[in-house]
Amino acid sequence: MNPIIERHVVLIAPEIHWNTGNIGRSCIGTDAYLHLIKPLGFSINSREVKRAGLDYWPMVKLCVWDNFEAFYTSNHVEINEVALFTKTGKNSIWRLPRQQRLFLIFGSETKGIPENIRKQFKEESTYHIPIRNTIRSLNLSTSVGIALYESLRPFPSFHQY
Repeated sequence: MNPIIERHVVLIAPEIHWNTGNIGRSCIGTDAYLHLIKPLGFSINSREVKRAGLDYWPMVKLCVWDNFEAFYTSNHVEINEVALFTKTGKNSIWRLPRQQRLFLIFGSETKGIPENIRKQFKEESTYHIPIRNTIRSLNLSTSVGIALYESLRPFPSFHQY
């Protein structure tokens, strides 16, 4: 019997609707949950979000939270189930924990993860995606896609999709 693999993508204060729509599509494709932490820079009912997610948007396992604390306590998140993605994360994405249940946490497109949330976790919980210094950063939806699929790589049962 294959173990249950559970992935949660957490976006803190996302600002750009089409990024969130694209991330929603990736979550559907991997059976991951999408958590949006307010404030949002757009309405999730907007035409643009739905268009980016195409006709898939109603299939997104979506939860919208008023704040990070409500999300964290309601989901009973364990410290070893967290991977915070920042440009300056201590660990490379290639060292992601190989957990059955994992929360991939990303900040907003312009501000990243707020300092008060980063301070709740040890530096060992922070990760980065290696990029050349010729660019400042990757697009949020690209980063989420890379992290989400990398987190699923060691699970053979996922490859059966």
